[in-house]
Amino acid sequence: MTLPNRPFAQILVLPSIRRLLTVPLFMAPLFVALAFVATSALAQVPPGMVVDAISREPIAGAIVTVDGVEQRTGADGRFVLPAGASEVLARAPGYRRAESSVPPDGPPTVELQPFRPRAVYLSAYGVANAGLRDAALALKESRGINALVIDLKSDRGQTPYPSAARNAAGASRFAPPSPHAGLDKLVPELHRQGFYLIARIVVFKDDPLAAAHPAWAVHNAAGGPWEDREHLQWVDPFVREVWEHNIAIAEEAARQGFDEVQFDYVRFPDSDGPHFSQANTRAGRVAAIDSFLRAARERLAPYHVFIAADIFGYVCWNTDDTAIGQQLETLTASLDYLSPMLYPSGFTWGLPGQADPMLDPGRIVSRSLAEAKRRTGLPGVRFRPWLQAFQDYAFDKREFGADEIGAQIRAAEAQDSDGWMLWNPRNRYEAAALPH
Repeated sequence: MTLPNRPFAQILVLPSIRRLLTVPLFMAPLFVALAFVATSALAQVPPGMVVDAISREPIAGAIVTVDGVEQRTGADGRFVLPAGASEVLARAPGYRRAESSVPPDGPPTVELQPFRPRAVYLSAYGVANAGLRDAALALKESRGINALVIDLKSDRGQTPYPSAARNAAGASRFAPPSPHAGLDKLVPELHRQGFYLIARIVVFKDDPLAAAHPAWAVHNAAGGPWEDREHLQWVDPFVREVWEHNIAIAEEAARQGFDEVQFDYVRFPDSDGPHFSQANTRAGRVAAIDSFLRAARERLAPYHVFIAADIFGYVCWNTDDTAIGQQLETLTASLDYLSPMLYPSGFTWGLPGQADPMLDPGRIVSRSLAEAKRRTGLPGVRFRPWLQAFQDYAFDKREFGADEIGAQIRAAEAQDSDGWMLWNPRNRYEAAALPH
């Protein structure tokens, strides 16, 4: 039997397919029915939502990870929940991370607890030293410290744990001895006590890695190894194998349970002497740092960790890359937090209208954060500054005590920063020198 000669009709089957099918008109009701069934099936997976645990307000721009894939919540705090998903991971600047199971009777609502870190720094040696570590932990009760920045790879390439990545790269053989801190037991215990844990990873200043792989090192004009003022070698920020090595260490930090990975020395050396594998231009430097951070974010996505980077204080002010590859506006794309080092002693040339930072340490902090917010258009919660908790070395050589540290803290909090971090290279934080 031949089909009647009828006109053809075009119908839209599914918005997600976004294409038109041409079918005989007499078959159109069948396709409409199929479309309805398919659309109904999709409607059975309603969107989830991320909310503030205190206010119950939706959180826009929260990072949601489902099955290792990241997405952002919309202005209404909602996110797409794939069919079959059983667990949702969510985080947002200004909050603690959270996990939620998908309930059988409806979409999940993930609650994030507001949180602002008040941190002190512990080196690879400091975290393994019971005296220094316990003194820092005691500040939780006496001074409200609720977070720790812990070296996972230090300025001299030390790790306070047996790093498979360092061993595989051969760097461990050239690193100074470092006592192990027993992080497998320490990290869960510190979390139990309520501490937020930040893994500091020194990236391109890496003397042991340069010694293990001379081809990856920064060189001098004669082709030999270049050394900085501390007589330490750096590795070339253009070399992708260097990126891979540092990202592997970041993955180790994430697997150990750290809440945040913080990259330090994620820059080119601040010197005119070094030579690299590519031309040392502003565009090249910025592209190298940006590409490394993007690669790190992509690899760390399944681990549900915050990502931060330390930047020079003057980067908040300089409109170029400060000749080190740190262009403020470019850095924001791949980072949850930017951590400018706003030590008044580091502002050797002062600021316009403030030649001597020692006269008002807090003003250095407030002005720099305000300038960074203005230039990037980001809220204060995307910044967490490093503050000075050590003796001045550039001006009047004063000890930084409760007055100076307190002034910096008040300035940071007035700019609504995501808390703050205190830096003392000797890891000595006297309670009496910290504000209540």
